[in-house]
Amino acid sequence: MNKIVVKFGGSNLKDEQGITWITQRVKEYNSPLIIVVSAFFGITNFLTDGIEKVLQNSEEIQAILSRIRNKKHKTIDYFIQENEDNLKVKALLDIRLGELEKFLKGINYIGDIPDFISDKVLSYGERLSSLLLTQILQSMGIEAQEALPEDIGFYTDGEHGNATIDFEISTPLVRESLKEDKVYIIPGFYGMSQSNKVTLLGRGGSDYSAAGLAKMMGAPSLDIWKDVSGYRTADPKIVPSSLGIAELSYQEAAELSYFGAKILHPRTVEPLLETSIPIRIFNIEEEGLSPKSQITDHRIINDRVIKSVTYSNDFAILRLEGPGVGVKHGILADVTGLLNDNKINIKSVVTSQTVINIYLESGDLDQALEILGKLKNSAITKITGEDKQTLVAVVGHGIKDKPGIAMTMIAALSDQNINIKNIALGASDVASYLVIDNEDKINAVKAIHEAFFTQR
Repeated sequence: MNKIVVKFGGSNLKDEQGITWITQRVKEYNSPLIIVVSAFFGITNFLTDGIEKVLQNSEEIQAILSRIRNKKHKTIDYFIQENEDNLKVKALLDIRLGELEKFLKGINYIGDIPDFISDKVLSYGERLSSLLLTQILQSMGIEAQEALPEDIGFYTDGEHGNATIDFEISTPLVRESLKEDKVYIIPGFYGMSQSNKVTLLGRGGSDYSAAGLAKMMGAPSLDIWKDVSGYRTADPKIVPSSLGIAELSYQEAAELSYFGAKILHPRTVEPLLETSIPIRIFNIEEEGLSPKSQITDHRIINDRVIKSVTYSNDFAILRLEGPGVGVKHGILADVTGLLNDNKINIKSVVTSQTVINIYLESGDLDQALEILGKLKNSAITKITGEDKQTLVAVVGHGIKDKPGIAMTMIAALSDQNINIKNIALGASDVASYLVIDNEDKINAVKAIHEAFFTQR
């Protein structure tokens, strides 16, 4: 029997109550599983900040290790009271923290943070999670085994910080490594290059890890446990009356993730597009194995067409102006080449005769302006940037064929006196978006949701 791949994220690993829910859900499956875990809530940010501090001050090393050790000891003491077992798990924790200590000392000693060392250090958030959850499940009588990516042959293309899984090499190795009828606990977020260096799969990449494992193992489903009840027609914190969404397609889920929905990492569906393996979303607080939302390869079009309204305010606009930028060949290639060389991701490009608008993550705008300020191209007369932009998107199959979608969005925002900077319809078969100022995002989401879901 092929094992279900189950993912527990950082939101499930906030505290002892969250871990208790995890153990209860594992027991409910009552079958061998492949479990992928994220770091405990907040630990990746803590390690990211810690690396910078260690670079300047060696005394920060023990402060970082002590804080992690104290938090993990609290968890161990809560779940494993038997003295001998308690001491054994703490000894295993010390071994792993000792490994981390060596890398932190190396950063301080050389005064630099090489990509491969940064990836290694940040992987310890997940490594600590897999170690502790394995030991907790074992203490409850569950036959569980930790399986690190380096031990099971989970390989990537070797790109540090944002690697892609190498399925051709990994699949036979992973299948052989995880063939026994037991629960395997695997740290997400990283894989190994062919030179055996840790390579991260991108921020939030544990979902992508889990999807990759589901594909390799031919899993009947990928089950992702959250602290929310699946996908909704809008963020319930903004629209309390939003409705649950029972089923989405892979494409719809990918677009929702891209435009800001926090349920899945944007790359999660990527490995599963040709597999028909469903992604099932569960609420960790609720008993039973009935998913709140299910993502499949089915293309469902309802009368409303729109499935959800979402937004992302992590956007900035980079503007290249000049009388002929829209027609002079090579300009866009030069610009995108420079941004790519500096690992700046381009979210979208919208052009006209006199302006090229490039959408970036907000954190990349200043670097992009500095880089392109050195570009020698007579066709570009002005380069500017505008931060604090929000993209509001509507997502659903049939959006290109349904008359009035864009007009409904525009009218809804016009009624609220919200200025639209840009609008795109047709770039995707399932999504349309518009650009507004950050300060208008709450009212915009409410107005668009009401236009599509309330006024019926």
